[in-house]
This record gives sequence, C-alpha cells and structure tokens, in this order.
Amino acid sequence: MTMRFLKSLAVWFLILLGAIANGGFREAALLPLLGTTPAYLVSGVLLALLILAVALGCLRWLGVRSRPQALRTGVLWLLLTLCFEFGFGRLQGKPWPVLLEAYTFQDGNLWPLVLLVTVFAPLIALRLRDTSRS
Repeated sequence: MTMRFLKSLAVWFLILLGAIANGGFREAALLPLLGTTPAYLVSGVLLALLILAVALGCLRWLGVRSRPQALRTGVLWLLLTLCFEFGFGRLQGKPWPVLLEAYTFQDGNLWPLVLLVTVFAPLIALRLRDTSRS
C-alpha cells in the first residue's frame, strides 16, 4: 500500500511536469498563434490526453489491478493537484476569486474537465488495458 502511494505520487509529479510544460506551450505558442479561447481549448485537450497517456503508460508499474485501486489513485491525483493549485496560488499571493476563475470555463478554460479526467484516468487506463487483452 505504501509503495503504491509513493509510486502514485511519483507519477503525479510526472503529470505535474507535463502540466507545467503544457502551460508554457500555451503561453509561448498557442496564445500568440490562436488567441485566448482556442488556445485554452487546445491546451485543455492536450493536458487531458497527456494525463490519460501517463496513466495508461504507468498503470502496470503502479500495480493498479482493480477499479477501486484505480479510483483511489485518481482521487489521490485530484487531491494532490488541488492542493498544489491552491497552495501555490496562495503562496504567490493570489486571492481566492482569482484562483477560482479557472473553474468557470471562462475563455475556453477546460480546467474542471481536466480535473475530471485526472480522477478517472487510471480507471479509463485500466479499462483500455483490459480491453486490449481480450
């Protein structure tokens, strides 16, 4: 159990690095090229796909073999993400209303859907893995 937690934490850090790279790509390339709403839409879809790909690629290493294990892993990733998001934002001095703007779908921001994908990514990966074995 402890090892699965530590492995899940390591995979979440990989997702975090991907999310940071995705944000940098959005700011540097997508926003100037596409404008605000399309850039946020594309960035959200890319991040959701990245999370699914990481979950699928790491599922076996994580030792996730059942739906409850997959859901617990996804919930852990969600909690870590929210703690990071709000903790880092508050450390930067951002007020709560500014932090909560990402949850309004404003300007094409898909962040709430990305969080939903985060929760269910291990379960989806488990299902895809089991389907590919049939």
